[in-house]
Amino acid sequence: MPNDLSGSSATPGDQPRPGVGVWRLMLTPRIVHSALKVSLVVGTVLNVINNGEQLWTHHTVNLWQAALNFVVPYCVSSYSAACNEAQRARGD
Repeated sequence: MPNDLSGSSATPGDQPRPGVGVWRLMLTPRIVHSALKVSLVVGTVLNVINNGEQLWTHHTVNLWQAALNFVVPYCVSSYSAACNEAQRARGD
C-alpha cells in the first residue's frame, strides 16, 4: 500500500521530493528582485504601523521586530512567486 494519497504504486524513493524546485526558484534573480521590492514596501508600512510611536518619540525600537517586518514579506513573496512559477512550468 503506498504511503501517499495519490494512488501511485511507485516507492517514495522513485519520486522527486516536492518543494526542491521551489527552493531553487526562490533564488532566481527575477524572483529575488521582485520579492525585495515587495519586502521594502510592505516592511516599511508594517514598521510605521508597529513602531510608529517609538519612531516619532525617538525611543528605541525592537530590532528583531523591525527586521522581521521585512523578512516575513520577503519570504512570503518569494515563496508565492516560486510556487506560481513551478505550477506554470508543470502546466497545472
